[in-house]
Amino acid sequence: MTDVRFPDDFNLARYFLFDRLDEGLGDTPAIRFGDRQWSYAEVADRSTALARAMISLGLAPEQRVYIVLPDVPPFAWGIFATLAAGGVLAMGNPQAPAADLAYVLGYIRARILITTPEVARSLAPHLHEFPNLRAILLVPDAATGDDPEEDVAPPGELATLPIKVLALCRAVVLGRGFNLPLPRTHRDDPAIWLFTSGSTGRPKAAMHCHRDFAFNTEVYAKRTMGYRKGDVTVSVPRLFFGYATGTNLWFPFAVGATVGLFSERPTAESLAAAIARYRPTIVTNVPTMLGKLLDFDDERRARGLPGLDLSCVRFHLSAGEALPPSLYERFLARFGGAVYDGIGSAEMFHIYCSNRPGDVVGGSLGRAVEGYELRILPEDATGAGAEPVPVGEIGVLWVRGDSVAQGYHQDRERSWKTFHGHWCRTGDLFRLDANGYLYFAGRADDLFKVGGVFVAPIEVEDCLGSHPAVSAVAVIGADDAGLQKPKAFVVVRPDARDRIADGGHALATELQDHVKARLSKYKYPRWVVFVDELPKNDRGKVDKQALARMAAP
Repeated sequence: MTDVRFPDDFNLARYFLFDRLDEGLGDTPAIRFGDRQWSYAEVADRSTALARAMISLGLAPEQRVYIVLPDVPPFAWGIFATLAAGGVLAMGNPQAPAADLAYVLGYIRARILITTPEVARSLAPHLHEFPNLRAILLVPDAATGDDPEEDVAPPGELATLPIKVLALCRAVVLGRGFNLPLPRTHRDDPAIWLFTSGSTGRPKAAMHCHRDFAFNTEVYAKRTMGYRKGDVTVSVPRLFFGYATGTNLWFPFAVGATVGLFSERPTAESLAAAIARYRPTIVTNVPTMLGKLLDFDDERRARGLPGLDLSCVRFHLSAGEALPPSLYERFLARFGGAVYDGIGSAEMFHIYCSNRPGDVVGGSLGRAVEGYELRILPEDATGAGAEPVPVGEIGVLWVRGDSVAQGYHQDRERSWKTFHGHWCRTGDLFRLDANGYLYFAGRADDLFKVGGVFVAPIEVEDCLGSHPAVSAVAVIGADDAGLQKPKAFVVVRPDARDRIADGGHALATELQDHVKARLSKYKYPRWVVFVDELPKNDRGKVDKQALARMAAP
């Protein structure tokens, strides 16, 4: 294991932000948003003032701050202010239903909510339920290029609540008038609660301390991926998702690089516009968007327009869902550069196994990041000391590393099943080859039996994804007279859309034959449903629960 140590007196706001000023990088651009930019000194000034304002509003060490914002620059000073004030950060999706956000507010007993007027308005009917909530700080839902620090008026729906409500920009001004000392924190003090994707019920908060995030930054971002000063980053996943908080805020800040933000919903068009504007060297991506960029490029070329120029990108990161080998090869052949696929989780904060510069094996998730240890154990293993399955066989992945969470908030039973001292049982199925490269085989709860034999949906998905008409695909088990059979939901490429104009019966048969010719016959999809887009959860992963509801009679 890698020996990465941090002092007892340690705070992530200093590690990620304030240390850059000590290094003489105060004037370096830290964040770009449209045509505007903020230096490290300006971000530090706002973060410090906001931290003091939040303390004056009643935030005490270890109390939670819930940030529910689009990707706008005040998200950054909200994060660093929370950490500098000794608070505990939790983040949410501003597009989530009000009931879901209200659940989290109660679950974490938030002291301060930082959000947009629209989200605050939608939460107004619920806010009387939270006696711990002391203040709401409002940030405009600014389009890229608009002023994200504009003063905003509190919604009238909040006027009767016994909660302090003011614009975040006013809180920054308020904080500049205070000389309150910021509390000292220990490296093992609670810092951030990251939420699981909620694939089995409501999402749970994985409780992390300050050192967890610094450890992964040192071994993954700096040593493995090579983030460096001068890099410019852009992200498809939004900042509230820990994958993007790391790759598109904390990692670049740790080396004095520049973050490019855009607040619009990520589409091929909005991402292409961000790449053209910021010319990033690193793009945080997901397999679905890699496919959409290819489709968008095809559409542009078909209209006689220039293809996309991604020549500035040193590498794309890919995580969150499986990257089909056929998509990986198509993307590299078209755009060049590099794509580094990896695997991480809220329980471990970030990526702990990845392909990397100079070491890529297509179809794999690479090797363990330095400082992490992987084991593939039988599904019934109750501890990390169990005998691993033979090399090349499928089992459950266990991972060990210094970024492991302390447990799930208010869920001891699930914590006991997942966290075993230094080890975390992921619940995901993988195999390791003889050289230590990891291959995803799906989640245990995704498997289903056909004729008494287990089918891993990812195997069928990869096979269908190799067909030239397929842009994206997801496979689930569906009921067929009381038996489970594979059902495929397929998004076709632009040049194949005319093939589904009449319902796509001929193409469906062709796809079924494509699988039959390459896999065991029982694995072929009995149904092929053509859709415009695959449903996603708020972490950007394919929502197979939504597909199951679509498949229900």
